[in-house]
Amino acid sequence: MTSFRGRLWSRLEAVCRFMPVIVNTVLVVSITGEVMYLVMVEAPLEPEQKERDWAPLWKGVHLASQIFMFGNILWNASLFLRTSPSIRGVFLEGSAVGQGWRYCYACETHIPPRCSHCYDCKVCVLRKDHHCVFFGQCVGFKNYRYFLSCLLFMWAGLLYAVVLNVEVFIIILKEGITPHSVLLLLMPWIMLITGQVTARAFAFAFVADTCVVGCLCVSAFLFFHVALMLRGQTTREWYSNQRPYSLGWRRNILECLGERWYVAWLCPLIPSPFPGDGIHFLVTAPPSGVRSDNVNSGKN
Repeated sequence: MTSFRGRLWSRLEAVCRFMPVIVNTVLVVSITGEVMYLVMVEAPLEPEQKERDWAPLWKGVHLASQIFMFGNILWNASLFLRTSPSIRGVFLEGSAVGQGWRYCYACETHIPPRCSHCYDCKVCVLRKDHHCVFFGQCVGFKNYRYFLSCLLFMWAGLLYAVVLNVEVFIIILKEGITPHSVLLLLMPWIMLITGQVTARAFAFAFVADTCVVGCLCVSAFLFFHVALMLRGQTTREWYSNQRPYSLGWRRNILECLGERWYVAWLCPLIPSPFPGDGIHFLVTAPPSGVRSDNVNSGKN
């Protein structure tokens, strides 16, 4: 019985680990499909505008933009999940153990500065930023570029979707601000369950609401991580209010996005090698607990 429960719990844990990825994929596909439908069929409201503002050329431009953003989101997310930021496969024992190195009793090895153990991934992560619950994986040295690029294109796609879904909000509020329109905007599920709206109206209202909420949430995450990147900080270092690894905004970007940082964000297939190895870092200020005479200056 114990072994059966253990196997059952292990399977449930594996399913729950991939559930956020599945939910996010469904939402991205749904929003992209709804926006494409708005461009091809519904938009705009007035028939004369269809001929004037939504000619086939403009529809092609809109569709190409959506496909570009959608492809970048999925590609960056895929590379993020396939790129392990952990110490597995990284030769650490030959490295000179110096200031800032610690011993991880869970992994039974010495780990370099900015490396930390993740109890969800059950391994130490190089330059650990945080464990992303939406992807079910840690954000670290090797996959930070893909994480940030995915956030960027998710934000651009959601902002684009919000602009196009303005038409949906106009249709809902065309009758005025009534209890029916307000409830449809704020609680579309209740309106569907009680039979107040059709499934089609519910789908449009739900996706439009998801676009607005998602855009606000992703905006907060994106701007926060861009600020961290410019400051040369990880989320963990931001919590402790430390900036010992800041080398100036240009070098900080290069450390996160690689040598071709100025174009690397356009496509995840553009090669952009990192200047470091995720083990050794230049410092410009002594981290907490480290004497200032042991700090190597590396500011440009």
